[in-house]
Amino acid sequence: MQQSSKLPNVGTTIFSVMSGLATKHNAVNLSQGFPDFDSDKKLVDLVSKAMNSGYNHYAPMAGNYELREAIAKKIDALYSAYYNPETEITITAGATQAIATIITTFVNKGDEVVVFEPAYDSYQPMVELNGGIVVPIQMRASVNFKVDWKEVKGKITNKTRMIIINSPHNPTGSVFSKEDILNLQEITRDSNIIVLSDEVYEHMIFDEGKHQSICLFPDLKSRSFLVASFCKTFHNTGWRIGYCCAPKELMKEFIKVHQFNVFCVHHPTQKGIADYMQNPEHYMMLSEFYQERRDFFLNLIKESRFKFSPAKGTYFQLLDYSEITNEHDVELAKRWTIEKKIASIPLSVFNANGLDDKVLRFCFAKKDETLKRAADILNTI
Repeated sequence: MQQSSKLPNVGTTIFSVMSGLATKHNAVNLSQGFPDFDSDKKLVDLVSKAMNSGYNHYAPMAGNYELREAIAKKIDALYSAYYNPETEITITAGATQAIATIITTFVNKGDEVVVFEPAYDSYQPMVELNGGIVVPIQMRASVNFKVDWKEVKGKITNKTRMIIINSPHNPTGSVFSKEDILNLQEITRDSNIIVLSDEVYEHMIFDEGKHQSICLFPDLKSRSFLVASFCKTFHNTGWRIGYCCAPKELMKEFIKVHQFNVFCVHHPTQKGIADYMQNPEHYMMLSEFYQERRDFFLNLIKESRFKFSPAKGTYFQLLDYSEITNEHDVELAKRWTIEKKIASIPLSVFNANGLDDKVLRFCFAKKDETLKRAADILNTI
């Protein structure tokens, strides 16, 4: 029986490939973006308490109200922006589900979606599944992944339905400036373009930088979705709990799709997180924590042959290997996992055109001993 594929060019994700190789060859795994340390026991206990207190049936479709209220309070405290917890916030099965549902809700056949590359690998497949056309804007390592906003403006047409941004940016660790967001706001002003702002690393900004959330800009906020995640923030990537915020009119349409592909997500986890968020220190210290991880890792490899600029956000660090070899990044990442016992992610897989800047991505959300083992290997290359 022959079947046609909706995604004929999509195979197993590079994250599964590299983590599989790392396990098979007993390599230090700095590839897939997850911490190797535990979640706070207080949070785990609160989720267990919620289970034992009867939060084991369906949550409201939009999510546990206490959690939505906690999110609204957090956003107001951090950004002086308001989202109504009753009508403008929805809890999702991770940020990826929120992204998929937003794209499914608003992108139709022939619609154009502007995507900045390198890009998180779920964006393009979801656009294509819904008949949309990805319009790539290439960011280059040679200019520290700065956006050329004149190029962006030149790519906008009457078919442009959505622009997807991601800051702090995975996989590059770069961060959009206030000027960047103001340019985006001006380009989309007086249009029907929806902005999808992927902000899952919002609490990981380094060197006294400030996260420029789309909700800081009222005009832009009025036509945007803010997408965030608890999984990255609270070191529990397997829990798959995220959320999105948007004006009531946009969220009303989102909910129509959300109810049929998820309906609601794990209720006791929502309740536990809601209780945990009552103490802002549980997420406000993350920038300091991860900057220490970044600096620790980079200090360990400062005498290596790699070139690098310290990541401005996320928990990913790019290392430029161009002075070591001209080998293609995908083949090199695989070879070093097998031969050197160190796993990373090649940057070219995040570019639709396969552009290879001779850069590998390493996750530094790891314990000291893991980073030391990794550095010992990298320093010998």
